[in-house]
Amino acid sequence: MPRVIRVGGAQMGPLQKSDSRKVAVDRMIGLLDQARARGCRLVVFPELALTTFFPRWNMDDKREVDGCFETQMPNAATKPLFDRAKEYGIAFAFGYAEIAEENGERHHYNASILVDEAGNIIGKYRKTHLPGHSEFDPGRSFQHLEKKYFEVGNTGFRVWRFMDGIFGMCICNDRRWPETYRVMGLQGVEMVLLGFNTPSANSQRADEPRELRDFHNDLCVQAGAYQNGTWVVAIAKAGVEDGHELLGGSAIVHPSGQIIARTQTSGDELIVADCDLDDCNFYKETIFDFARHRRPEHYGLITGQTGVVRPD
Repeated sequence: MPRVIRVGGAQMGPLQKSDSRKVAVDRMIGLLDQARARGCRLVVFPELALTTFFPRWNMDDKREVDGCFETQMPNAATKPLFDRAKEYGIAFAFGYAEIAEENGERHHYNASILVDEAGNIIGKYRKTHLPGHSEFDPGRSFQHLEKKYFEVGNTGFRVWRFMDGIFGMCICNDRRWPETYRVMGLQGVEMVLLGFNTPSANSQRADEPRELRDFHNDLCVQAGAYQNGTWVVAIAKAGVEDGHELLGGSAIVHPSGQIIARTQTSGDELIVADCDLDDCNFYKETIFDFARHRRPEHYGLITGQTGVVRPD
C-alpha cells in the first residue's frame, strides 16, 4: 500500500522588523486554511517564521535581542496556529528563535519544531551549522550575526517516526552540508523538513549573480535528497524584508533529486505535492544501499577533523 502524504510548503513573504507576532501568525493561519482546502496533511513553514531575519541587525541591547525570541511554545501568540491546525487535523513544522532553560542557564537557539495532527510537539531541532559572524563587520554590505545571537544546536540530527514514515529536520545553512542529510539518511529518513531565510545577495561578494545563488540553493537540496533517497521539503521566506531581498525559491524535492513543486512568487504562497514515501525505497535499496556500499573505515577525517589540513 503506497504511503502517500499530501504536503504543503508554506512560503512566507517578508516580515518587517516592525511586524508583530500576530501579523506573522495570522499569515501562517491563512496559509494553513489554504492547505486544508487543498487536502494537505502536513504543512512546512520557514526558518524564523515569527520574526524578521533579525541577525541582519547589530543589536547590543539584551532586551531588544531577547524580544526576538520565544521562551515557550506554544505561547499566547502562537496558540491560535496550534488550535487551527488541531481543528483541521493538520501536522506542521516551523522555525523560531528559542530561549531554553537548561541546567539553570538560559540558552539561545535557532530552533524548529514538528507538531502532530493533535497539536502535540513531537520533535525539536536546533540549528547546527551557524553561518556568518559574531561581531559587527564593517566590510560587509549587511550583517549576518547568527553566531552573535545563537548558540550551536545541541540536538544533533534526530529523526522521528510519524505519519507512517521517518522524518527529520534541519535549518537553512544546514542544507549546504552533506553530513546533515547523511546522518539522517543513516537513520532511514524519508522526508527532511527544512526552513530557510537566505539573502539574494552575498554580503561578502557583491558581484555574485543571483542565478548562482539560486543554483547553489537547488544543488544542495537536490543532492541531499538524491544521495540519501529522501524527500526534502525546503521552504523559505521571500521578498524584500527591511530593505533586503530574500532568495525564496521554496521547493519540494523527490528522492530522485527532481524538483516536483516550486513557488513562483516572492510572497505568501502554498505549494502542494503528493509525496509517496515508498518512492524512497528504490534509491535506498540500489545505488545508495548504505549497508552494501558505504566504506566508513575510510571516512575518519570527516568526524576526526574540522578544518583543512594540507599535505606537506
